[in-house]
Order: sequence, then C-alpha cells, then structure tokens
Amino acid sequence: MTDEKFYLDQLERHDVKPTAVRLLILRAMYRGGEMVSMGDLGRILPTVDKSTISRTLSLFLIHRLIHAVDDGSGSLKYNVGGGDDNGSPEDEHTHFYCERCHRTFCLEHINVPVVELPEGFRLTGINYVLKGICPECGD
Repeated sequence: MTDEKFYLDQLERHDVKPTAVRLLILRAMYRGGEMVSMGDLGRILPTVDKSTISRTLSLFLIHRLIHAVDDGSGSLKYNVGGGDDNGSPEDEHTHFYCERCHRTFCLEHINVPVVELPEGFRLTGINYVLKGICPECGD
C-alpha cells in the first residue's frame, strides 16, 4: 500500500472527505507515539494557516480519527487513533508528559484504571496523564 493510499484509507474509514490540506495535516500527525499541539502543526506546516489547522483538528476529533489530551502544558495535544474503540473507559490509554522536553507520548499498551463512580455520576471522558522524564531526556 502506498503512503498516499494509507492516508486516503484512514480518512475514508472515518468518513472524512479527503482534501489536499487534510492529507497534509494527517501525514504530519503520524509521528509515532508523540502527540502534537496546534502550534507544533503550525511549525511543521508553515504554509497552512492556523484556522485551517484548527478546523481540521476539530473535524478529525468529531470523526474520531484522532484523540486529544490536556497534559497540563497549557495546550491540547493530538495524536492519530482513538476512533476504533467503542468509547468505553476500558479502551482508554495512558499518556506520558516529559517535564524536560515537554513532549507528550501515547502509552497505548497501558490502559487507564477503571474507577467505580458513585450512583448518579456519568463518565464522559478520561484524562490520564503520567508526568516524569522520557527515555531521551533521562540519559
């Protein structure tokens, strides 16, 4: 499968109409386990205006092509994935924020602990962020 076909398939699977800019932003978001902020995308894609990036991220979130996390750094971070599950807490994963390099990573192999809520409470989201030093900064 060519790179272009891979990105087109990702958009199609999530019912997002492909455009040149959406493909460009999606390509930029495939950075392994590292999450990106809107500012990061602006630096990676200097020819794309911020409002277009913002609208595209909102569209991707609505269609569950990406997920977002508030890591405490002051800006939301985004990464691909998070749209293939049924949205249950058991499918949520952990995130790690490095206090030295200020990068945030998805730790998809570590599920978020399930918490029993008191009667009457309804869970609408989970933000589970571990903080410390990443392997690159720990040397």
